[in-house]
Amino acid sequence: MKILVTGAAGFIGGYLVEELLQAGHAVVGLDNFSKYGAVRQAASENPAYRFVEGDAKDAALLTELMSDVDQVVAGAARIGGISYFHEFAYDLLTENERITAATFDAAIAAYRRGTLQRINIISSSMVYENAQTWPTPEGAERRSPPPSSTYGLQKLATEYYAQGAWEQYRLPYTILRPFNSVGIGERRARCEKEIPSGNVKLAMSHVVPDLIQKVLKGQDPLHLLGDGRQVRHYTYAGDLAVGIRLAIESPGAQNEDFNLSTDVSTTVLELAEMIWNKIRPSAPFRCVADPPYPYDVQRRVPNTEKATRLLGFRAKTPLGEVLDIVIPWVRQQVAYGNL
Repeated sequence: MKILVTGAAGFIGGYLVEELLQAGHAVVGLDNFSKYGAVRQAASENPAYRFVEGDAKDAALLTELMSDVDQVVAGAARIGGISYFHEFAYDLLTENERITAATFDAAIAAYRRGTLQRINIISSSMVYENAQTWPTPEGAERRSPPPSSTYGLQKLATEYYAQGAWEQYRLPYTILRPFNSVGIGERRARCEKEIPSGNVKLAMSHVVPDLIQKVLKGQDPLHLLGDGRQVRHYTYAGDLAVGIRLAIESPGAQNEDFNLSTDVSTTVLELAEMIWNKIRPSAPFRCVADPPYPYDVQRRVPNTEKATRLLGFRAKTPLGEVLDIVIPWVRQQVAYGNL
């Protein structure tokens, strides 16, 4: 199968490209390097991979790239941590709407020409921002109050694009919602401001690299955003890439939506203590609570049964093993001055 991945040089996109290539698929990657600047992917040496530097808002370019692919993964988006949601509240909405519209316009045209088979949308757990049910099943995004953040609302709108394109043009789709993706490759976005957190600046306001770099830099007590009781499901990005690939390959995923996540709940406080003990095991753990951001969801707990049942997908990598991968990478980035 030949697959177009937009946002191919991004965090999840990078993991997905590698996963698809290892599974024997041909991949076309599109990215404009707007978030981190130019990056070199290991996949660039693979003859089954073609990278195109370009803007995912360019409908003409997307139409050309979709002329000979079987499926497209709509992964390009402006995205960042919780401070990013506030700093770029308008741009997140408008830029991502333009990306979404261009992608769907090109996908509809390719499907009507008889080339493209399906569009796969990388949505977000933020569509469940105001969910009232836990574990939160697929479908709750339509029954819950709408997301409060412009990012969450736009991701929900992307899912409505899929509905509309199916109802009017019969374009098949799959909606994929990653939860709290963790892995290597995340850095501070070029446009993101540096925000103080105690005596150390936030890494990117993504909690895992943020806490790791604070502990590495010797912050004591460790500063948390909020009281640490927030519940999350930290999922290895490599596992998420497997789930996305399984959805692409599965005929049963057509016109379905899936929560892609570990089924293990972890509080921010538990995460912080785990990171501390891996880096400074001989020092007593101490922390303080900084004021949280308004969109700091207190409980994000997905129901993962559907992905297991229809895709055979389970996120298998324990958080401790994920941290053993991420901590050395963050340590290296701190040494380089990138965090």
